Amino acid sequence: MTEDEILLGIGLTVALAVACQILASRLRIPALILLLPVGFAAGALTDVVHLDKLVGPDFSALVSLAVALVLYDAGLGLDLRHLKGSTRSVVARLIVLGVPITWGASLGLVPVLFDVPFAVALMVGVILVVSGPTVVGPLLEYVRPTDRVRRILIWEGSLIDPVGAILGALAFQSVLAGGFQAGHGFSVAGFLLSMAVGLIGGAVAAALLWFTLHTLRLGETLGTLAQLAIVIAVSAGCDMVLDDTGLVAAIVAGLTVANFPGFDLPARRSFFETLVQLIIGLLFISISATVTPASVVPVLLPCLALVAALVLVVRPLVAWVSTGRTELSAGERAFIGWMAPRGIVAASTASTFSASLVDEGLDGADKILPVTFLVIVGTVVLYALTAAPVASTLGVVTSTRTRPLLVGGAPWVIELGQSLRAAGLDVLMWAGPQQQRERIGQAGLELAPGELLATAAAPEAQLEGITAVLLLTDDDDFNALASIMMQDSVEGPVFRIGPPDDTPGAVAPYTGGDILFGRSLLRHSLAARHGQGARFLVQPATETLPAEHDTLFVVRADGRLEPVTETQNVTPREGDTVVLLGPAPAAGQMY
Repeated sequence: MTEDEILLGIGLTVALAVACQILASRLRIPALILLLPVGFAAGALTDVVHLDKLVGPDFSALVSLAVALVLYDAGLGLDLRHLKGSTRSVVARLIVLGVPITWGASLGLVPVLFDVPFAVALMVGVILVVSGPTVVGPLLEYVRPTDRVRRILIWEGSLIDPVGAILGALAFQSVLAGGFQAGHGFSVAGFLLSMAVGLIGGAVAAALLWFTLHTLRLGETLGTLAQLAIVIAVSAGCDMVLDDTGLVAAIVAGLTVANFPGFDLPARRSFFETLVQLIIGLLFISISATVTPASVVPVLLPCLALVAALVLVVRPLVAWVSTGRTELSAGERAFIGWMAPRGIVAASTASTFSASLVDEGLDGADKILPVTFLVIVGTVVLYALTAAPVASTLGVVTSTRTRPLLVGGAPWVIELGQSLRAAGLDVLMWAGPQQQRERIGQAGLELAPGELLATAAAPEAQLEGITAVLLLTDDDDFNALASIMMQDSVEGPVFRIGPPDDTPGAVAPYTGGDILFGRSLLRHSLAARHGQGARFLVQPATETLPAEHDTLFVVRADGRLEPVTETQNVTPREGDTVVLLGPAPAAGQMY
């Protein structure tokens, strides 16, 4: 390729990766649904969107290091406090039992469907045992299943990827060592040795991260660079010792950082997450571009049969065996059996092993990548189209009813919490001063434990069950800062009360975001009105609104909370409930 073609290929690959993710976010679908077909089409229609040709034989090594960064980021989101009881046992069974069941089923199906030797079936089977958080996560965000189901599926996807990659590497070496007869050279000892190398590498990476992030306390820019350098260097070192052990090291490092107190990751939500999303897009575009239409057509119909078997028989069997005799409901067990899309590790291992086995002359090895590609596309599209209605039918969807967290302990905030509870919402509150916390408890409201900003800023933070946050403290700078830090920790909007126009704060006057109740009800004026006797009133929207009352919130008939803000007026409808602020009401109206 000429220099201009190389530049065009790189630029087009990046542009397609980003465009697909932007469009997917607008459509509220997993980006993989767009990335795979777009990459496939770009590879078929152009000669430049081929990073494998631009990079050459080093492409597979770069893919392995890129996947290590993705798994490290996935490890940062895994909180061991949630891996307990039935969740822990189900996740362990899904991996320990699910891997051999899926692998065995593929070994029986692939030779029959695709007319390939056992060695090829061995490789396809081990490639298809993996799932992946990069696919499961977006699907679950769209479906919003119960917290227990979401945790099980995320943990399974994150932990099964490195296990599958190691098994793939061992199977690959087995096929080569056995002269394509398979079975020669594969042993449990080899798997345990690979896991040991990965665990040691993960411990080394965690120690280096502790030194750079905790001891040196690097800032945002250097802290991000340190994470990138350490994860890449340690993963590369592990892969030099044994193939694909760097993936284990990466996820172990992420798990350690996420669960060991003292680590400081100020940049995780900014540059690092952006980089990981870009890597995912680039990998899927570049890998799918290597699949040619000529290689897909002969295996298309057999792949449909394989996908049907994996989705309708194999996965439900794995879920049934793994969730038996647990406290999971029948609906939860069934939904776990309807969620096993393949993702980035399947694509990357197929790309790597297929090319190597083709070069070695293994008959049928050229089918490994197109079969994997079609299985990824088939499972992702099928689950994306059916997951929401299936979850709804099985009754495992989280309620649309808003669960707000009110931050603040002033008298008017506590009364507002009581009013929202009277409107039918499950209210959670948090306050810093002990006196305010005691008043919240005396008011009969649920108090959130812990230190709010530390929880929200933690890399594993996910304020589970909270679907809206109202920042109502007397500290305007705290409200402004928390509104920024909590955006990624809440499955819903974050609002703050407006500061006085003449506030001397260092942050509040310059921070964006929607202001609750608009400029006519800033913090000091609302508190003053409450102190002078104004009270909150909860009533059905169909009743006539009393004079001299301001509408603060509308609670929709389905339980969704919609506040009046600086940029949004809310119109009540029949069946809604409104929360108002006005003069002291007559007896019997106060909440």
